[in-house]
Parts: sequence; C-alpha cells; structure tokens
Amino acid sequence: MTNALKPILVLGATGKTGARIASRLEARGLLVRRGSRTAALPFDWTQPQTWGPVLDGVSAVYISYSPDIAVPGAVETVTAFVDQARAAGVSRLVLLTGRGEYHAQRAEEMVRAAGLPFTIVRAAWFAQNFSEGALMGPVMAGVMRMPGGAVREPIVDVDDIADVAVAALTEEGHDGQTYEVTGPRLLSFAEMAEVMTQATGRQIAHIPISFEAFHAALSSEHGAMIADLLTAIARETLDGRNAHLADGVQRALGRAPRDFAAFAQDAARAGAWAKAA
Repeated sequence: MTNALKPILVLGATGKTGARIASRLEARGLLVRRGSRTAALPFDWTQPQTWGPVLDGVSAVYISYSPDIAVPGAVETVTAFVDQARAAGVSRLVLLTGRGEYHAQRAEEMVRAAGLPFTIVRAAWFAQNFSEGALMGPVMAGVMRMPGGAVREPIVDVDDIADVAVAALTEEGHDGQTYEVTGPRLLSFAEMAEVMTQATGRQIAHIPISFEAFHAALSSEHGAMIADLLTAIARETLDGRNAHLADGVQRALGRAPRDFAAFAQDAARAGAWAKAA
C-alpha cells in the first residue's frame, strides 16, 4: 500500500480526473500534493526544473498529461518525468491513457519498462466532456455536431476513472494491472444526445458532420491547438476500433460502471447546462 506518511502527487490536479482524485484522497485523510501550474509548489510539463520539487518525498504519482498524451512529444516528456520519479524514490505510478490511441500505447510500454510498480488506467471518451469540456458548448446550444457517423462508443463517467485511480494508488492488488475503463453500454452520439435531451428536458439534436467541419467548429470556439488535438483523437478512435465494452471498472472496484444516463441526470441536477434552459 501507499505510505500514508508521505504525500501522493496528483498531476493535472485542476483537470477532470485529477481534481476528483485529489479530493477523494484528501477525504480519506491522506496527504496530497496537487500538481498544477497554479499550485503553491508549481508543476509544469514544459518546465522540467519544476519536476524535482514536486517529486521530493512523495510515495506515489498519478500521471495525467496535459493537454493529452496524444500530442507530439508527450511520450518523451513523460518518459523523462518517470526517470526522475524513479530517481526520487517514488514507489508507485498510476498512468491515465486513452483507449485505442497509438501514442497512449507507447506511453504504457514506457511505464511498464520503468521498473516501478504501476497501474495503467486506459479510458474511453469522457462523459464529462459534455458537461465540463470542449463539447459543453454544443450541448448548451442544443445542436451537437459530431463526426464518426453511427459509430458507437462506451463512454465512461470520469467519477469511475477517479475511483479506479484512487484504488490503484491506495490499495494492494493493482500493481501491473491495465484497467480498460468503459461505461456499461455502447452509445452513438445520436443516442447520447437523446439521453441528454431526456435529462435536461430540452431538445438536443445530433447532426453528423465531417472531421473537417468538426475541426473548424472547435477552432472557432477553442483555438487551433484544441481543435487539432481533439480532431486527431476523433479521427483515430471513431473508426469502430473502440466499439466494444471492457471490464476495467468491474475488475478494479468490484462493481458495475455508471451509466451515461446517470451521468446526464446528475449533471443536469447540478446545473451543468443551466444557462441553456
């Protein structure tokens, strides 16, 4: 188990997974070092001089690369960080990767070869992209323009990802495991739109578009970097390769993953899309 007298470093601590993981660990009374550019002890992937101070004295690290492990140079950067973590005496790594992504697979291979106890959490598309991320705008506008046609995705609730990561960081039995985490059913984007329509009580329409149109829409709202990244991931993963369920949540936690409908209902009750009402 993780040494309770030493802090756990949670990278991406202001992001969707990192914020949830850090809060869960703190709720258990564990010491947490939140890794972000705005933390008291700042961490920045692009500034290697910030890595040593945040690694000093920590027992385990949750690694979530920002903006995504699919970006060019990410694998090399994470490799250098893991080398420094090993030298600093870190005893456990938990790595978040993406399902069906080439660069994610390279990062996984690097962590397996690092010589430290590790757990890999390989995630499907995040449900919370619709309530906290770049896809929130289209939902609020009531028109969800998405590529991929009728391809179905086992979209996963980020709360499940956080629970799996916390288990891997704090419990025995997870070393060397790769947990491929998905939701409990396959959904097309049209079906996701219908689920969110029912949860919000207002019409959310899905309109199939090309990857080029998807990129243009993202670029106008979020800038070229986010558009390039999300479009590249969509092109790579929305080809049917991920249209099957996996049992990572069940194996790690002994329970079923949360359904997308439960996510949508909770998000609606919490006011995630209130401005669109």
